[in-house]
Amino acid sequence: MKPESAWRGLESSQKFTLRKLQEELDSLIGLQSVKKVIDEIQAFALIQKYRELLNMTCEPMSLHTIFTGNPGTGKTTIARIFSQMLKEIGILEKGHTVEVERADLVAQYIGQTAQKTREVIKQAAGGLLFIDEAYSLARGGGRDFGKEAIDTLVKAMEDQRDSLVVILAGYPGPMEQFLATNPGLRSRFPVTIHFPDYSDIELYKIALGMLKKREYTLTAHAEQELIREIRRLRSGDPATFGNARAVRNLVEQLMRRQAVRLARKEDLTRGELTVITPVDFR
Repeated sequence: MKPESAWRGLESSQKFTLRKLQEELDSLIGLQSVKKVIDEIQAFALIQKYRELLNMTCEPMSLHTIFTGNPGTGKTTIARIFSQMLKEIGILEKGHTVEVERADLVAQYIGQTAQKTREVIKQAAGGLLFIDEAYSLARGGGRDFGKEAIDTLVKAMEDQRDSLVVILAGYPGPMEQFLATNPGLRSRFPVTIHFPDYSDIELYKIALGMLKKREYTLTAHAEQELIREIRRLRSGDPATFGNARAVRNLVEQLMRRQAVRLARKEDLTRGELTVITPVDFR
């Protein structure tokens, strides 16, 4: 295929899909600093592909990335969008995301962990491997099988760097300690993206979006109750606060309470079925 024809192909179907993915990324509440880095990575990867098509010198791309942040800050969602973007650019063949944690990689007996890890890597080939709480692989010390999983992963990252992207995700502190214990691992992840906690107003907008998607609305007084409830949730231990997950749990709780309130009534109207009132917060 000539460079010109490849360019035209990208401009049509792939470029259209990229725009849709960009719109999906832009529609996410908050995460401005995260979106900025993703845009930079996407632009760099795209330009390198263009340079390759024109037989120009290209920089080797290592897109393995560290995601740090508290739970519920959008790490998994961003990873899924990112993987699909890389597929449309032509970096990844499939663009799917395989999400795993320690139990999916580490076995209980000698010799099984490498095999188990290789099987997961095989599933992720052509796409993105997302490892949540990655530092748990090293929590057992030198005699733990987690080290075997790390060694297998590092080898695959090197051997399959053109067909696999690995993202390690977790809390900022433990992730930094994990990388400090393995300098060789740190050098293979050139990009680190921090996901900040959502602000009160961002969580409020996220809650409204969740309710709208489920065809629920709030009365004016219920909106005030929602703001107070979000502030109450955030006043606890920041390390255990679930951000968007906590808001999702709250929304689902409101739906259940509304259901209890309405279950005793007859001849319910569409309006009654969709409205959340202050009573549902108590």
